[in-house]
Amino acid sequence: MSDARGAAALLGDLPPAKVLLADKGYDADWFREALADKGIVPCIPARRGRTKPASHDRKLYKQRHRIENLFARLKDWRRIATRYDRCGELFLSAICIAATVMFWL
Repeated sequence: MSDARGAAALLGDLPPAKVLLADKGYDADWFREALADKGIVPCIPARRGRTKPASHDRKLYKQRHRIENLFARLKDWRRIATRYDRCGELFLSAICIAATVMFWL
């Protein structure tokens, strides 16, 4: 299943935002239209085989690496990468502790 199909389930729960940064896996016309209906500007590069390439803000998209780096650094913590804590509250607290330590180091 494509990433865009999985995002369809979460579309109704999106918080208010101005722009959505996503990778090529979320490139679908219906997903872009659904975001536009919510008032969100999609910053999604077009897939290679797309017949009508959609435009995106290249400068803004380059900022996406910061998000990827955050997840990569969080996964350096074994407890978070393997999700030892099954309880959602404990897992969130482990993420908060890891993020605090990463911020100060």
